[in-house]
Amino acid sequence: MNKWLKTLLFLVGSALLTRLIPFSSLFRNLDTMFHEFGHALMTLLLSGDVLRIELYADHSGVTYSAVEAGLRPVLVSLSGYPFASLIALLLFYLYSRGRVRWGLLLSAAVALIMLVLYVRGTFGILWLSGLIALNLAMVFLWPKASKYYYLFLAFLTLEESVMGTLYLLSASLLTPSRAGDAANLAGLTPLPAIFWALIFFLFSFLCAKWSLGYFFKKERLQKQRGVR
Repeated sequence: MNKWLKTLLFLVGSALLTRLIPFSSLFRNLDTMFHEFGHALMTLLLSGDVLRIELYADHSGVTYSAVEAGLRPVLVSLSGYPFASLIALLLFYLYSRGRVRWGLLLSAAVALIMLVLYVRGTFGILWLSGLIALNLAMVFLWPKASKYYYLFLAFLTLEESVMGTLYLLSASLLTPSRAGDAANLAGLTPLPAIFWALIFFLFSFLCAKWSLGYFFKKERLQKQRGVR
């Protein structure tokens, strides 16, 4: 089977299956957390100021930042979706290397930085606090369950990184002015929102393909070694 088609079918199947898991919706903000952290990190790298970050129960989020005019606002708007896709890829790479603890601690560290420095809304504070507590509990109290919890988070992050760009692509076609980062980039550059949304989608799908490659490689190695 074509690897791109296999990636698409696996993502669709994974998205359907994870939605059957109780309370899975609560964890879908993980991709949003990484997305907004990507904006914040790029802002800081460009010597700008991150004013605050909002995380909402509907899995959306907003980063309020200030950077000098010119190319810098473009780079900040560009950073969210690719950063979340790269984090999903990193999570699967760490899984393939047997570094589940590192991935859980990384997620907890990002959540802690956002909690301490930038997030002030009630939902965001509660959600980040819960994620930190649960990740640390999996690492130090329930290590035997950590692998399955980690894969759950990794697949949710991967799904949302692709689904988010698909939604953006749809919005850029139907209501371009409401297409989030793509609309921002359309206002900052001569290129339309649909162009930026397509770039985000293609990059997220490429990262998904690589991520699943790491996953299947790890599973094959475990079968060869007789590990269940």
